[in-house]
Amino acid sequence: MSQILHPDLPHFVAFGEALTDLIRIGPDRWRSACGGSPWNVAVAMSTLGQLSAFGGAISQDHFGAEIWQCSQEANLDMRFIQQLPRPPLLAVVHEVDPPRYFFIGQDSADLHFRPEGLPMGWARSVRWAHFGSLGLVREPLAGRLLALAQALKAEGRLISYDPNFRAPPMDASYDDTLEQMCRLADVIKVSDEDLRGLFRLPDHRSGLAQIAAWNPGAWLLLTRGEAGATLYHGVEECSGLPPRVEVVDTVGAGDSAMAGLLDSLMRNAGASAEHHLRAALAAGAAACTAPGFSPPKPELVAALADGVEIVKG
Repeated sequence: MSQILHPDLPHFVAFGEALTDLIRIGPDRWRSACGGSPWNVAVAMSTLGQLSAFGGAISQDHFGAEIWQCSQEANLDMRFIQQLPRPPLLAVVHEVDPPRYFFIGQDSADLHFRPEGLPMGWARSVRWAHFGSLGLVREPLAGRLLALAQALKAEGRLISYDPNFRAPPMDASYDDTLEQMCRLADVIKVSDEDLRGLFRLPDHRSGLAQIAAWNPGAWLLLTRGEAGATLYHGVEECSGLPPRVEVVDTVGAGDSAMAGLLDSLMRNAGASAEHHLRAALAAGAAACTAPGFSPPKPELVAALADGVEIVKG
């Protein structure tokens, strides 16, 4: 398969899993879609104009070929994707509203990703590295990615983290990884549902307070779906409601919000929390305007940012 070789190594890399969603759309009908939270973030960052890559491994079968093609179409740097003779990782979505799903991925390709196979000099070029979701849960990949995040942080690179809670794999055995990643990340994104699942508590505010205590200097984005989001940074706090759009599909909205925040920080690190929150909420809303995962286009994000309602007090 052909590869896109950018003249420069990417400034942003998202590490973890790319998978195929098998979605039941009728009694005997299913459709496939490329996905995986880290892959979504990489694609969204590329769509927003960043030199972006997804660092992960995919299968060599039809499912892997589809992810490869979608990655090329998104203009990702293909040197960071490793194709391996292993089974694919699948998310079987047997009910859509509300979503109910399970994963198939015993000894799947994603688990065999090897960071040492990445292009020479990539770690000197990258400015931001993103981690989260299933990649930090399933071994042996989880241990490799945690070590990679720690090494990049020690070299002065910026780290973003979205745990993207998934039951049952993120049980009490994930607690140490959660704390370690929260302590080293420069940006953390969680939803209220994530917090209730990760900390196994009915009130998400207790989990939010724990993350803030672990890392009071991080940018911390709390999303609440239609109820908006709050961005915390030290003593600074800014809340907002998303711009009004006709919601077609919410798949990938959280990943797009994360990308909107990261893109804003990469372009204008010294901007206010309000500026960055507008970018995050606008990107998340933009992703809801088309069916399936629709990465936010920069012109739509810019148009929607003014429609974000900042909530005072």
